[in-house]
Amino acid sequence: MAFLLLGGLSLLAGLDGALLLLGFPAPVVTARLADVHGPLMVFGFVGTVVVLERAVAVRRNWAYLSPGLLGLGGLSLVSPLPLVVGQLALVAGSAVLLAIYRAIWLRQPSTSAAVQALGALLGLTATVLWLGGVPVPVLVPAMTLYLVLTIAGERLELARISPSVDHRAEMRMLAAGLFLTLGTVVALVWPGVGYPVLGLGLLGLVAWLFRHDVATRLIRSTGLPRYMAACLLAGYGWLLVVGASWIIVGPSFSGPGYDAVLHAVFLGFVMSMIMAHAPTILPAVLRRPLPYRPVLYLPVLLLHVSLLVRILLGDARDLPALVQWGGVANIVAVLLFVLLAVISVVRGVPRRQPNTKLKVTP
Repeated sequence: MAFLLLGGLSLLAGLDGALLLLGFPAPVVTARLADVHGPLMVFGFVGTVVVLERAVAVRRNWAYLSPGLLGLGGLSLVSPLPLVVGQLALVAGSAVLLAIYRAIWLRQPSTSAAVQALGALLGLTATVLWLGGVPVPVLVPAMTLYLVLTIAGERLELARISPSVDHRAEMRMLAAGLFLTLGTVVALVWPGVGYPVLGLGLLGLVAWLFRHDVATRLIRSTGLPRYMAACLLAGYGWLLVVGASWIIVGPSFSGPGYDAVLHAVFLGFVMSMIMAHAPTILPAVLRRPLPYRPVLYLPVLLLHVSLLVRILLGDARDLPALVQWGGVANIVAVLLFVLLAVISVVRGVPRRQPNTKLKVTP
């Protein structure tokens, strides 16, 4: 709970910074809150939450250093402490994450662990380069693939129950991960060449997910499985937008194109993945159930509709007002999901209605 609290505080600070970037008044204003918005959300919030699940899975006390350092690093970014303190904490937390994957690999080598380790390597690369003075917009591909490969590796782990996933399918996923890792390096040195390469690799990865992920079958079920599948497939759809943008538009470090890619990834894909996995991951971490309730569809729907308004209307047509209000609706969707998740945990598993029908004994 303490680690989740660190991630939650980073989330609130990041959303506060989002309001400032959108041009609205925010509850808290600091000198650099808007400047650290990206790393705060990627490493301080998402990194802490995702890595916490890995730390629980590896069952080693030292593994909790990773989410702890990422969470504290996120808070340091918005504190009066020198910026380098938060940056060093993010570097250290990312380095411990690689040690976690080494422990997982030594216990049971797998393609899914290798793909996730590639993501962790890119995350460490992004934090080191940011510490070295590289601007955040230049690091977006590394930050993007840090989370995309981590999630894709986890989906591969779950997709093994699918009859379509064999050794060749796993090797294709690993090849896509290696291709994207190489593309990230190329994009850092030669953006004009690297971004289209990344776009092609991302489209290949999404094609793999649509082909093999169990979500394509669970969407026809009911209850929690259908809810999770809907979130997953919507998130994969936003990755298609990112891949197409990197191929057609190429590198973009500011303006509407940059805003569209950034939020298609970190809201459309990553936040949708968090909403999908929360009912199964949080109980494993908190040791308390987060029961599925149909009302969880409400923040999911609000998130994706507001993103469509923000990106496909506001950014694509250069309409700042739609970008602003779409962004506010994005923030409301995230906060609404957190609120509903907390309420669902507190209320616990719904009680079954008693059977009031008369039983006739022959």
